[in-house]
Amino acid sequence: MRFFALIFLCLCFQFSLSQDSSVNPLQTKDFIKQKQWVDSVYNVLSVKEKIGQLFMVQAMSKNSEKENNKIVQLVKEYKIGGIIYSLGGPYRQARLNNDLQAISKIPLLVGMDAEWGLSMRLDSTYAFPWNMTLGAISDNDLVEQTARQIGEHCKRLGVHFNFAPVVDINTNPKNPIIGNRSFGEDRDNVTEKALAFMKGMQDAGVLANAKHFPGHGDTDADSHKTLPTVNFSEQRIDSVELYPYRKLIKEGLSSVMVAHLNVPSLEKRRGFPSSLSKHIVTDILKGELGFQGLIFTDALTMKGAADYVEKGVDGVNSKTLMKGGEIDLMAFLAGNDVMLMSEDPIRGIAKFEEAFNEGIITEERLAHSVKKILMAKYKVGLHEYSPIGMYNLSNDLNRIKDDALYESLMESAVTVVKNENALLPLRDLETKNIAYVELGDDSGSVFLDELKKYTKVHFIKAEKLDELITKLQNYNTVVVGFHKSNANPWKGFKFTEKELAWLYEIARTNTLILDVFARPYALNDFETIENFDAIVMSYQNSRIAQEKSAQLIFGAIEAQGKLPVSAGPHFPVGKGETFNALLNLGYSIPERVGMDSELLKKVDSVANHAVNKKMTPGIQLLVARKGKVIYNKNFGYHTYAKKNKVDFDDVYDVASLTKILATLPIVMELEQQGSISLDSKLGTLIPEYKDSNKKDVTLKKMLSHYAQLKPWIPFYYATLDSVTKKPDRKYYRNKKEKGFTVEVTNSLFMRDDYQDSIQKIIKESDLLTKLRYRYSDLPYYILKDYLEDFYDKSLHEITQDRFYKSLGANYTTYNPRDKFSLKDIVPSEVDSYYRFNKVHGYVHDMGAAMQGGIGGHAGIFSNANDVAKIMQMYLQKGFYGGKRYFKSETLDTFNTCYFCDKDNRRGIGFDKPQLHDEGPTCGCISMTSFGHSGFTGTYAWADPEEELVYIFLANRTFPEAGENLLLRENIRTEIQRLIYEAIIE
Repeated sequence: MRFFALIFLCLCFQFSLSQDSSVNPLQTKDFIKQKQWVDSVYNVLSVKEKIGQLFMVQAMSKNSEKENNKIVQLVKEYKIGGIIYSLGGPYRQARLNNDLQAISKIPLLVGMDAEWGLSMRLDSTYAFPWNMTLGAISDNDLVEQTARQIGEHCKRLGVHFNFAPVVDINTNPKNPIIGNRSFGEDRDNVTEKALAFMKGMQDAGVLANAKHFPGHGDTDADSHKTLPTVNFSEQRIDSVELYPYRKLIKEGLSSVMVAHLNVPSLEKRRGFPSSLSKHIVTDILKGELGFQGLIFTDALTMKGAADYVEKGVDGVNSKTLMKGGEIDLMAFLAGNDVMLMSEDPIRGIAKFEEAFNEGIITEERLAHSVKKILMAKYKVGLHEYSPIGMYNLSNDLNRIKDDALYESLMESAVTVVKNENALLPLRDLETKNIAYVELGDDSGSVFLDELKKYTKVHFIKAEKLDELITKLQNYNTVVVGFHKSNANPWKGFKFTEKELAWLYEIARTNTLILDVFARPYALNDFETIENFDAIVMSYQNSRIAQEKSAQLIFGAIEAQGKLPVSAGPHFPVGKGETFNALLNLGYSIPERVGMDSELLKKVDSVANHAVNKKMTPGIQLLVARKGKVIYNKNFGYHTYAKKNKVDFDDVYDVASLTKILATLPIVMELEQQGSISLDSKLGTLIPEYKDSNKKDVTLKKMLSHYAQLKPWIPFYYATLDSVTKKPDRKYYRNKKEKGFTVEVTNSLFMRDDYQDSIQKIIKESDLLTKLRYRYSDLPYYILKDYLEDFYDKSLHEITQDRFYKSLGANYTTYNPRDKFSLKDIVPSEVDSYYRFNKVHGYVHDMGAAMQGGIGGHAGIFSNANDVAKIMQMYLQKGFYGGKRYFKSETLDTFNTCYFCDKDNRRGIGFDKPQLHDEGPTCGCISMTSFGHSGFTGTYAWADPEEELVYIFLANRTFPEAGENLLLRENIRTEIQRLIYEAIIE
């Protein structure tokens, strides 16, 4: 019988909090236990303690102990119900919160403004994109996940209420306080985003708050400083501003914040703040909308409420309401439950007591709000309160998964608002000469660095416009980045008159891509966009926004975003050009592609070990998976002198990787077009070989290292003086002169006709006596001669024209001294046997050096990023950056082991995984994988089954080749093993 009586009482309790049949968002699934707890707490409170529950005061962990002692007094003596935390840091706040909760009779309800994350108020915490940026995203699941992760951060720091989402519909571009905090100007889009945000937040166990009721989106004043006016009709407000509230309330919205606004159509008293209006709070919000959740005032310290002056009957005389007293009381009587940031909570509580004693506040009215507050406390778990744990707090508030989500958000948000003649994404990079110009008052260095990952981009700057235009005459494409501060969403966003004038002139004289890293209202400033070829709206100037926008320009990601607001006559709301990605490499983090960042840290340890043990002075190390570079790090220095740290732009002598980066792709191209066949014989391809012992050697056998060719011929040795063992004057000069123009070093020039001698020596060399797998450089000497004759160009010109320029592999070249400063070229050896000098900027391989640095087997210099592009092109079956270099079948043909049954693992040109225990890989990868290694310590490998590319560049030969410790210690393959262990899905 008692059980049924209790059920009846609970139903009555529910009914008492409701004026209609709408959902009570504060009720828990175990509402019977919830009611028992609420009643048990309420019934032991004095009137003063009940009144204290209605006040949520501001605390700042950055404040002094003296200032925080005032909060301690309010908690201990006045039994306030909650704290809203503002500025400070996470550890300081956690300690302060634990202290305050420990002395509070009833656990405190903790709130924060964390609209885009805790960083809205706290240092050292995560900032997600502004709502305006989220408004550009079509996938609302991403918005929901954003709120969920913000909620997780809040919960970790003991925050129960996040005063978010902002549901204001920002129809006024001049709104000084909402702006970027709004999801946009479209009612339905704002509602969908707000609903997703609410769901995500509350799924994380943190109560959401829709603000600023009844709508702050079309004001041109800041309610922190004055009382803004909303001049819309009641019908307009009902159909637009109140629309999101209806939807969210129906879906279980926990709380609403009432703004300080003058809304003449809803409140007849002139200049009467909405937060104090019973008609707005009780009649409309609670009555018409049926809202049963908690109702917060906006901060009562804001001028929109704090400076309210009540006019006398004659409209002339007036009195200033007692701060922290009468305004608090008026807000409560209007229907608010929680007085947020009262100017004087002690006087406010005293005023409430006086009103209670005088019957102005009834027990029923007091119980209505206090019990709602207690219900909320139960719902967030304060009936089983536990203090905030300090261990790992910083990491918990700054997680890898937060970066992963931020990347997804920006990829979905960046908006192409103009794209004349489908300029974007940039294709045909071999035809582009690109300059970058920076405008605005913030840095665009991340954007520029990201652009340079795709092709050569020059940073051009000048003091005067005419100087700039003159410099830009050397370029056919200009990217202008407009960068404004990302410190907070209220920062300036407008172009200066000077910047507009410069933009118009750049657009008139060049192909222009404008990328705006500021709120979309910046576009309002344009009188014309006629000469602008492409305009990208990136919304924010964060690191990830800059990275993703650059990736979009080059087609590494697709264009998806839509403008959440209209921005002048040229850019209506919803505007957004779309295009597909071009399958360029993107840049991301491991978790985006099913890998674990923590596990990859083991790679750092091995690489550092290799450097520390002097196996190599330095390393460039890159891993890409599923088309995204997710690990790209440098270790050590150029030399053991430790003067120049290894940088991303440094180029290494990649040694035998040249075989698959230069010679092989040209051979593949010729085979694909039918100019040659894998069954073509040397005697047929090269007339000089028709009578040689190699006339019947096929390309297939030769490139599979199964042709009885000698592994290596030390051509240089025959050109040394027999006594001094130094370069013989018969073959060399110290300066370039007629007949001696082959540059071995800048002080050593070989006679021109020795090139023919090298080919003659190869042609006349003996074959090995036994047909078996034997790695050899000789096929690539032979093919270099053939290819250069076929195209009537040097191998350097062929590779640049047919591959590197269009791939954007602008760091990949023969003879890097002609293109790069020595400080950007990693030296490979101090030669004591041929050149007798430091080999710096010249190829390490002696045979390639004797060919003027351009060998088919060696000579290419590159960085890890460029090598990854070429390997990714192979991995994608010959397609990269919107261009097909090879047919899929061609890759399959060359990535086949034709002589595995002969104990030869090799493909055509490509190395393949070992057939037995030992070999070139970790033994933990697929047999469809392929790659190559190089004498200087380099390694490149691609695995189609895991969609993985691994690049390792080193100069282990410096200062002397000696023993290959990298190979002996299995450093490269051990790293490969660790990479595969880091794959989690």
